[in-house]
Amino acid sequence: MKNLHLIISILIVIPVGCIYGFQPNLLFDVSLNTIDEATIFKAITGLYLAFATLWIIGIFKPSFWKIATVSNLIFMLGLGFGRIISIGFDGIPSFVFVFGTIGELVLGWYAFIQLQKRSSN
Repeated sequence: MKNLHLIISILIVIPVGCIYGFQPNLLFDVSLNTIDEATIFKAITGLYLAFATLWIIGIFKPSFWKIATVSNLIFMLGLGFGRIISIGFDGIPSFVFVFGTIGELVLGWYAFIQLQKRSSN
C-alpha cells in the first residue's frame, strides 16, 4: 500500500505521456499542425517519463521514496487543479479528461495521506 500511488501513477503516466508525444489524436481531439506544437507535446512526454522514472526509483530505493511521493503529490494535484481551472474558464471537457481529473486528485490526495502516515511513524 505504501507504493500504490506510485505504481498506479507509473502505469498511467508512461502510456499517456507516450500518447501525448507520438499520437495525441489517438485519445484526444487534437491535431498538431506545426513543429512547434509537436515540440510542446514531446516536451510533455519528457516530463511525464522523467517523473515516472523518479517514481520507479522511489519504489526500489527507500531513500528516494519521500521525494518520489512529494513529486507525485505535486504532479497529480497540479494537473488536477489545473484541469479544474480549465473547467471554470473553458467548460467541461470530454469524459477522458473529467475521469483523469478525478483520478489525479485522488492520487495526489493518496500521496498526501502516505506522506502523513510515514511522517508520524
